[in-house]
Amino acid sequence: MRKKWTLLTSMMAFVFILAGCEPLLVLDPKGPQAQRQANDIMLSIGIMSVIVIVVMVILTFILFKYRESKLPDDYEPPHIHGNKWVEIVCVGVPILIVAYLSFVSVKSNYIVESAPEGYENQEPLVIYASSSDWKWHFSYPEEGIETVNYLYIPTDRPLEFKLYSHGPITSFWIPQLGGQKYAMSDMVTTLHLAADAAGEFMGRNANFSGKGFAENTFNVTAMPQADFDDWVKEVHETAKPITESEFEKLIEPGHLGQMTFTGTHLEFSPAPEHAHNEVSDEDNNESHEHTNHEDHTEDETDHSGH
Repeated sequence: MRKKWTLLTSMMAFVFILAGCEPLLVLDPKGPQAQRQANDIMLSIGIMSVIVIVVMVILTFILFKYRESKLPDDYEPPHIHGNKWVEIVCVGVPILIVAYLSFVSVKSNYIVESAPEGYENQEPLVIYASSSDWKWHFSYPEEGIETVNYLYIPTDRPLEFKLYSHGPITSFWIPQLGGQKYAMSDMVTTLHLAADAAGEFMGRNANFSGKGFAENTFNVTAMPQADFDDWVKEVHETAKPITESEFEKLIEPGHLGQMTFTGTHLEFSPAPEHAHNEVSDEDNNESHEHTNHEDHTEDETDHSGH
């Protein structure tokens, strides 16, 4: 009786704990990229649930069918050979599952790396998102605005984030809009997102970058394009311009609140010229010079051989 009450109490406590949990942000998408990733997560959970249920049913059947019986102790079961169909199922089904999930993952990866579905023909809003210990700086070059630790974006418009870091490698992540992507100090990576609904979202650094990592977060507010345009006008009327000396103070290690400036630091501290998966002209020149040197050396070797 005591065991039953203990089990019942444990189950009730488990239910109450789960009831108090907040919904997972990745399963509450507010944009096409996040929706695609949420669908993939639910698909994976569904496939794994079926696998677990089937395995548990088979385990229960085996335990029941081959449980200890009343046969004599010296009883020896007949020798049987393996069943080829069982072996085919045991090997073939996992291969099919892995192959299917791989296909879905690769397809989704190409989709989320491109412009959001439904926004291919629209002009994106370009935002440079750069990190420093332990802050996020958002530069709007077309609007001539820079913010610190908060981000305003229009809804129903593609967003093109240019990511890089003023310090260690960080990871830019807005769970309800899409997956994370690394920001590095020597190159620019591009992340395509879009917000289908207005609201406030949480963004953060998803890569450990020192003692201030836990507070390396920022707020995201999605609003209609008209409200975004009004905000841009208000900033130009009220905010002070950012200067090089002010920016040097901002990127020093530490935490800051939300700040707004006119202009961007890109004017005096531009982003790295190298883009991810691109080879610079300098690298091309070095490779060309190295190839010419090897060819020259081979010619000398052939000449000496004669």
